[in-house]
Amino acid sequence: MLEIDKDKKTKVAVVCPLLKNKSNSLFGFDEKTREAEAEGLVLAMGQEVVLVQTVKLSEIVPKSFFGKGTLERLKNECLEHGAELLVVDMPISAVQQRYLEKILDLKVIDRTAVILEIFGQRAHTNEGKLQVELAHLTYQRGRLVRSWTHLERQRGGGGFLGGPGETQIELDRRHLDERIVKIKKELEKVRKTRSIQRSARVKVPFPVAAFVGYTNAGKSTLFNLITCADVFAKDMLFATLDPTMRKIQLDKNCNIILSDTVGFISNLPHELIMAFRATLEEVLEADVIVHVIDVSNPNYKEQRLDVLNVLHELGLPKIEFEDRYIEVFNKIDLLEDNEKKHFIDKTGTKAVAVSALSGEGVSQLLELLKSKFHKNIEIKTVSIPIDDGKKLAEIYQTAQVLERREDGNCIFLRIKRSF
Repeated sequence: MLEIDKDKKTKVAVVCPLLKNKSNSLFGFDEKTREAEAEGLVLAMGQEVVLVQTVKLSEIVPKSFFGKGTLERLKNECLEHGAELLVVDMPISAVQQRYLEKILDLKVIDRTAVILEIFGQRAHTNEGKLQVELAHLTYQRGRLVRSWTHLERQRGGGGFLGGPGETQIELDRRHLDERIVKIKKELEKVRKTRSIQRSARVKVPFPVAAFVGYTNAGKSTLFNLITCADVFAKDMLFATLDPTMRKIQLDKNCNIILSDTVGFISNLPHELIMAFRATLEEVLEADVIVHVIDVSNPNYKEQRLDVLNVLHELGLPKIEFEDRYIEVFNKIDLLEDNEKKHFIDKTGTKAVAVSALSGEGVSQLLELLKSKFHKNIEIKTVSIPIDDGKKLAEIYQTAQVLERREDGNCIFLRIKRSF
């Protein structure tokens, strides 16, 4: 990952390339919003932003990304502001990165590297660290090109015939591949463990409602308010990385699990989506998906589509039309009265307007969740060993017992269960 002095903030210049005559160059945001998000990413990385600007390009130069005139201006401005690092808010190739560093005489990274760095700082669980390392190694593997001179060395060949041996680039790539395979195996174990845990919840059962949304939409603040948890919540991008789950009681016979997940972002690196699939499978398997939207953001419509696109990439086509999907219009306390009324008027069986900060509308959200889970009601008879007190207690917690009788070493229960 990027080597950063934790005791000293690095001065960073941020450049947001914008292709002329393109209606959407990977982003659907206006210039100011995109600049603010790019700056927010660097701040979330813990560094100091000294310059943010949008650079309009007629085309991307294959070797240098920017044209000569733009490069000369960038070099002067970086020098003037004392920048030590340049962040290009788009993916750039290894060749372009190397060339820019040589011409500008400072470290250069792209948007993907910034997000990877933030995730690396936020990961605390073993699973999270594995997923970040996998994403980083996958990204790093694409950086191994012959423009990196130290990778052109050759090592002595084995056997009796000798020969040119293995080049350094081949050796480095093999080491990366071996580590990637090892991490994937470890994550596969995590995936199987999660699958077993989900199966156990189905048997209990505890239905799951998963919070999803754009980064900094207020998911963790809302999660803390509902569950009385202490999940780290802060006004910054990617404050949450490791997923958190808490059980809450909607009514006497309906306990559910709420899951707080990592936030999404526009142009989310493919490496991260694939690496975090084990975590995001919780969303795929959730009984209800709660999409938290920051409606105080002027680009909330674009952010909403970004989240839906990632969910689609994970395997949830047209989730917004499914009955298990809820939209939460968050941060209505920041809106003018007429805007606030607009979103309140849009609420119904699939949407609710709330303020995670003040608590306004949260009771309506819980009622909406309750209605979703009560749509499926099951009446069945179960039998358990008479000495299995733990299982008996679980049934009484998660279902309404209609009838109970004992026969020998078994207890027969006729239960009504909502899920």
